[in-house]
Amino acid sequence: MPRKLPPYTELFRDRHGKLRVYFRRNKQRVPLPASIGSAEFEEAYSAALAGHVKARKEQRPQAQSGSIEALIVAYLKSAAYLDLRTTSQQTYRNLIETLRTEHGHRTLRGMTRQGIETKILAPYLDRPGQRLAILKLLRVLIRQAIAIGWLNHDPSLGIKRHRSGEIRSWTEAEIAQFEARWPIGTKQRLAFALMLYTGQRRSDVHRMTWTDIDGDSIRVVQQKTGAKLTIRLHSELRAVLAEAKRGHLTILNTEFGRPFTVDGFSGFMRNAITAAVLPLDCQPHGLRKAAGRRLAEAGCSSREIMAVLGHRSLAEAERYTRDADQPRLGTAAILKLEGQKANNHCQTVRKSLANPDKHKGKTR
Repeated sequence: MPRKLPPYTELFRDRHGKLRVYFRRNKQRVPLPASIGSAEFEEAYSAALAGHVKARKEQRPQAQSGSIEALIVAYLKSAAYLDLRTTSQQTYRNLIETLRTEHGHRTLRGMTRQGIETKILAPYLDRPGQRLAILKLLRVLIRQAIAIGWLNHDPSLGIKRHRSGEIRSWTEAEIAQFEARWPIGTKQRLAFALMLYTGQRRSDVHRMTWTDIDGDSIRVVQQKTGAKLTIRLHSELRAVLAEAKRGHLTILNTEFGRPFTVDGFSGFMRNAITAAVLPLDCQPHGLRKAAGRRLAEAGCSSREIMAVLGHRSLAEAERYTRDADQPRLGTAAILKLEGQKANNHCQTVRKSLANPDKHKGKTR
């Protein structure tokens, strides 16, 4: 099977374990042979791509009343889903299709805490991030079921959200190692500098355009929060931008001259990090953490960090200032302790105390 699927194709296993392959475009899809790469597949794929095969809308069997699939159908029509941002809807849809395919036949009335843990979440024990995402989505659906009267309690109560490892900040040594591997003038260094010196997420950096730059500042509208930011360009970033090619509207583009997708940009950065021989936990989002860390170490207030990173709550920004303050405050505390110990020793000693036997036997 080829490493990468051809464009517009999707592959998954249904709840019976059967491999399904479809050509999908414009919300319609055509079934294809499961033998990807075979002559039969190539013929069917070429016909679908050329439009010689009439695409048909997916026809799902009617969802059984009271099932998880029926709840999913109801949720997708609800205001709670329709009011989400487009990117959030897409993220939910990917998880929803997984849940629908594997567990859509299960009934809500028979749902218990133990059943959720053993039947739905157990397969993801070795993937804590995916397990948490599935649990979060399931709880969204459960709230919908309670809202429309299909459930009168939350069967997921008491299930612990296993923590996946938090993405860490890059160290200064790791930043220097990346820069040594990718000098100014490379696309990898340009992407790296945009992330590190603006402190923005991948979803915002890959969409940055040359028209966003106004003098010594760059304008950002964060995709996740909608926050509108104006960030002054760091001198290091200005030096990198000065050597960048300006043949397209977007600052970063693929080798084919097209803007990156979020996933494509993530893969591009991951490859650049690997080529710099950095550890696996050096993740692209860690550059945003490094930007926050540097701001805090420079003495920036929580409000100033919020203005750059676009955080909505003070608590988010205070994480950076706490981490930056810890070494300084820890050192100051030990110095105070040592100072107290030194002050407990008298600087001058009275003779009478120095020679206790001199007055021995005398009365006053």
